[in-house]
Amino acid sequence: MLFSTRKSELTNGVNSPRVAFDHFELDLRSGELRKDGRKIRLQPQPFQFLALLIEQAGEVVAHDEVCRALWQTETFVDFDHSMAAALNKIREALGDSAEHPRFVETLPRRGYRFIGQIRRDLPALVALPRSQGVPRLNTWLARWPRIVGGISITVLAILVTLGWKIMRDGDATLSVSEAPIPFTDYPGFESCPAFSPDGTRMAFTWNGGSESRAADLYVRTIKNENLLRLTKHASEGNCPTWSPDGAEIAFSRFDGPDSGIYVVPALGGGEKRLLSTPNQGGGGISWSPDEKWIAYVGDGKLQLLSVETLETRQIPHPENCPGERQPAFSHSGRWLAYVCLLKANDNEMGLYALPLSGGDPKLISRVATGWNLLLGIAWTIDDKRLILSRPHIGDDFELDEVTFADGSIRKLSFGQNGVCPTVSPKGDRLAYSVYSQYVDLWRKDLIHPDTPAVKLIGSTYEQGSPQYSPDGKYIAFASNRGGIWEIWMSDVNGTQLVKLSDSKSSKSGSPRWSPDSQKVAFDSRQSGHPEIYVTDITERLPRKLVSNLAEVMTPSWSHDGKFLYFQSSSEGIFRCPSGGGDAVSLSSEPGSYPFESYDGENVYFISPADGRTLHMVSLKHIGTASEVKGMPSLNDRSHYTIVPKGIYFVPAEDSKSIRFFDFATGRVHPVFQLSKENMNGLSVSPDGRWILYTQVSGENADIMLVEHFH
Repeated sequence: MLFSTRKSELTNGVNSPRVAFDHFELDLRSGELRKDGRKIRLQPQPFQFLALLIEQAGEVVAHDEVCRALWQTETFVDFDHSMAAALNKIREALGDSAEHPRFVETLPRRGYRFIGQIRRDLPALVALPRSQGVPRLNTWLARWPRIVGGISITVLAILVTLGWKIMRDGDATLSVSEAPIPFTDYPGFESCPAFSPDGTRMAFTWNGGSESRAADLYVRTIKNENLLRLTKHASEGNCPTWSPDGAEIAFSRFDGPDSGIYVVPALGGGEKRLLSTPNQGGGGISWSPDEKWIAYVGDGKLQLLSVETLETRQIPHPENCPGERQPAFSHSGRWLAYVCLLKANDNEMGLYALPLSGGDPKLISRVATGWNLLLGIAWTIDDKRLILSRPHIGDDFELDEVTFADGSIRKLSFGQNGVCPTVSPKGDRLAYSVYSQYVDLWRKDLIHPDTPAVKLIGSTYEQGSPQYSPDGKYIAFASNRGGIWEIWMSDVNGTQLVKLSDSKSSKSGSPRWSPDSQKVAFDSRQSGHPEIYVTDITERLPRKLVSNLAEVMTPSWSHDGKFLYFQSSSEGIFRCPSGGGDAVSLSSEPGSYPFESYDGENVYFISPADGRTLHMVSLKHIGTASEVKGMPSLNDRSHYTIVPKGIYFVPAEDSKSIRFFDFATGRVHPVFQLSKENMNGLSVSPDGRWILYTQVSGENADIMLVEHFH
């Protein structure tokens, strides 16, 4: 029995489904871990592992016992990797370490032990009568036989009753049996799931737990853990698609001269390259139901590869579609759906369908996507709907359902952070990959670059766009630490955090300080389209910037405080009075992330053609922009910051490097190397001594499975 009164450490009422230790609280009823009242992300299997250890707090839990409890078996393919991954996730969530454990101790060749002090002062749940006619427990709970089976009947009734009420009061189209369950929980990244034609197997990519994103292709049956590795050439891309007869799997590899479209036998064997696409890759791949064509992305456009002749041809393209990706043949073979980039600033995409019997592509729906792209589309079995993965700002993905007939969009009640959706050809299962990462804010001493960097603000969520205030007293940054992207402020040492955005201005990013350090401008997509807000740091009441443009984003201030620069979805760089008013176009070409030079004579911005080239326009000769000579391409459009003598930036060729472009000499100098990739934003303190940047501290991707999907 979980939290049994037989355990001396867990007496006096701890058989409640809520247990506390240190600053943490474990809630079995909701499957949640909280720290000081704030939810900490912990996936189901690590959560179950932690609950099992707490059940026997102070005692050694053997390796085999954990195996039986978590996987219902004595053996498991890659079990040691999965056990280590679950333990690492527990330690990351608790801020624990293997070398100096405070909560979970590993005893070599013996097992694991929870050594934290359990608090016994939590109020017990009130016993409720069992609900009549309650449906069976969902399949996610069914994977917890040891834990759920040990809970008292009273607590179990509470779990079922509350769970059914949530389902009933939430999305009426989602039944209890549709709760997602983990299909994979290996260390590292598992992504790009694809069902076999008979729905009994799933192909996917996995990087084997390495720090690299390069992955190999694997196949696993739905009903057991047997894992088959198909490729031994880890690379980016590799997203698979099955042949209609289930005998082969095609995939696109992105690896320099080895890039191309490949096929490999689904039961294992040598791979074969069908088409060479040097330095091309990504964007998805799909095999037509009639076995004749493989759709892929080449030179930014959708292409069809003949499986028989290996000839290629382009599909008809809408005139307003500069880039295409994510092809998906419908189950009937009548349509080829794909995604089109409608606006160069990446904030609006079109979902199209090409009739394979002939005719022009049909626009199904326009979709706002913030700063990222749609990552996967899949047809439902009846070809009446499509499931797509859509971001709001950056990596905050959700799963949406789009009706083919009228283009209406409905958010699914599951699928947070879900990408790469796929629907079984049998129509009864949905799978997708869930991506999570922890991003910390770091500070480095530029005067003494050999001094180790300091983690200034840590989190088990994401953080980005750090900005020093001009007076050097504060830091503004964006974070989803509260569950949704908001603008936050701290003192210069990363303490005394305060939220600046509110419910009307959330889903926000790109904070920028006014010259007097009293206001912060930022963009928000809470209304469904990008808007700019300005808030005073004392009153913290954001006010929308009103101008003659409807969609504006990435603001920055002029050094005299009179103007705000920003980009518009009408694909240009603009400025307007900082208090609001008509906006004036500064450049005849589109761009993003504008910043004024310190002398107030020029505005720098990123060209959207590749999202990496830095341009500048003179405020004395508005309209004509030019590329900054000698400035290398950036790794990301947010990876630069202007200082009086030059530009600090992250180069495209090395995402772990900070470099400096000197205005006087036009030369580039290395500054220091990062231990991991910089994610979003750079900022230098007013005195030039410190630089702020963000860095991933942990990341993971697992595949989730929804049974009885409809």
